[in-house]
Amino acid sequence: MRKIKFEEGKFYHIVNRGTDKRLIFNEDRDRWRFLQGLFLFNNVKKFPGIWYELKRGRGSADFTVIKKFIEESNEERNPLVKILADCLMPNHFHLILEEVRRGGISEFMQRLGTGYTKYFNDRYERTGSLFEGTFKAVEIDNDEYLKYVLIYINIINPGQLIDPKFKKEGVENIDKIFNYSEAYDWSTNKEYLGTRNSIIINKGLLGEVFLTGDEYKSFARNILLGSKYNKAKEFFLE
Repeated sequence: MRKIKFEEGKFYHIVNRGTDKRLIFNEDRDRWRFLQGLFLFNNVKKFPGIWYELKRGRGSADFTVIKKFIEESNEERNPLVKILADCLMPNHFHLILEEVRRGGISEFMQRLGTGYTKYFNDRYERTGSLFEGTFKAVEIDNDEYLKYVLIYINIINPGQLIDPKFKKEGVENIDKIFNYSEAYDWSTNKEYLGTRNSIIINKGLLGEVFLTGDEYKSFARNILLGSKYNKAKEFFLE
């Protein structure tokens, strides 16, 4: 039984990885399908028809079909959770979620895990579990923690793909890390830099903390270059 109890109005860092650390995203089509799930499963009312439309369009790598379907359905969205940030890594993913209704996180994560596993197993002709077990969750209980986790998810995680020692030893070439993370499509770094808008993300409190992309980037640089990086390590969740 999960020890943590999700409560409305509180924030949580969520992580899940592939069983035996296997890849859960083999190509960009898989990543787009996961992002579609982040949006479509985050609603009290299910939209089964949209999955047929997406399958017929062979997992179209944009949200045009989804936007059109939602608009034509004339249904008001009623989210289960608030998704403040996400990052898709080759064999795991990170989320920052806010519980906005009782049981919202548990239901959302169950839908997301089941739905993506079914897609992945069908696509790659496999059976069984895709994820190693129940997702990990840690409560983010103060604003400082929330800001550090955001930088960890958006910048430190992708940075490991080009500098595997980065997470343990810190940054050697900050421009290299920043340039890579700014180009990385599979995190919410671009949303906080202000270079992209996503229908998935609701920045919530983090949008009030970082009013501009420059404020966000400046905070991130201070973390990565200064002694605060060691402080950030306290919040790493794997």
